[in-house]
Amino acid sequence: MTLVREGWATLRRYTPARVGLGRTGVSLPTDRHLELQEALARARDAIQTELDAPALASELRSVGLASVMLHSAAPDRPTYLRRPDLGRRLDDPSRRTLEAVRAGPVDLALVVVDGLSTVAVQRQAAPLAAALRDLLAGEGWRLAPVAIVQQGRVAVGDEVGAELEARAAAVLIGERPGLSAADSLGIYVTWGPRVGRVDAERTCISNVRPDGLSLAEAARALGGLLGQARALGCTGVALGRALAGRSIPA
Repeated sequence: MTLVREGWATLRRYTPARVGLGRTGVSLPTDRHLELQEALARARDAIQTELDAPALASELRSVGLASVMLHSAAPDRPTYLRRPDLGRRLDDPSRRTLEAVRAGPVDLALVVVDGLSTVAVQRQAAPLAAALRDLLAGEGWRLAPVAIVQQGRVAVGDEVGAELEARAAAVLIGERPGLSAADSLGIYVTWGPRVGRVDAERTCISNVRPDGLSLAEAARALGGLLGQARALGCTGVALGRALAGRSIPA
């Protein structure tokens, strides 16, 4: 059967998105079908692979950042995938751990969560945390030890932030992998973290990865966002509305 090539082939050089795949009859060409199967396998691996928390803690230590290892109420990966609610709360031993390390109010709790792409977290969380620490140096931010949470969802950062008496929480989490990227890191910032916060009260920076938003760009964006949140005392929809009526330097 003759291979019919679509007219979008040139565009494929500029994006990892699946455009201009061509067709053979009513089907994908064999090479494109195999590429799709490979992308699916990478996405599954990103979701199912366990985070190497000790290795991440060691990497953070090597760049001068103390950390504490925590766990959500989801005891294992299969439960985590089936029960999102358990990933939003800490287990009891983790709460006791935070009580032991709490040393009074801080400005920022940096929370690294495996999420749905441990690959993204393993590769990018430590250098991003170090870049942010350097950007915030001299701006009066008091940082808690980096919290590493296994089997966690975004909202677990609310409990971590509240337990550490932090004014703000920034959650670095592996984003749900797609067929073009399985290594994307997301950042969710919540001012005044506490259990029960909703997504409308957070501000997100997404697509942090080598072929997306670089670590340097992400650190600058996060630093600017934290400055705005501190100046206006809010994040999420409230921050967007406040910025619409007031100019805050990045």
